[in-house]
Amino acid sequence: MGKKLYVGNLPFSATDQTLLDTFSQCGTVDSARIIMDRESGRSKGFGFVEMSTDEEANAAINKFNGADYNGRPMTVNEAKPMAPRDNSRGGGGGGRGRY
Repeated sequence: MGKKLYVGNLPFSATDQTLLDTFSQCGTVDSARIIMDRESGRSKGFGFVEMSTDEEANAAINKFNGADYNGRPMTVNEAKPMAPRDNSRGGGGGGRGRY
């Protein structure tokens, strides 16, 4: 089982394909995805790459963490699990009673 990597400080011009091409230098990439803003459709400047093996993931971290990517130093590390979100809307009160 491979590892999912967080890739940050990406230029807004980065695409899924350029991310895949870059990380393919270290081995087999199972997936590469730039996270997009829902409202504007622009890149949020980070993404995730899944490498096939732990060895390939470690090689990618060693090679690309701090490396220049279109003039920006990339941040590459093992992705942390997403924290659970609190979907409750909070106290909205009960409304007024009718007289």
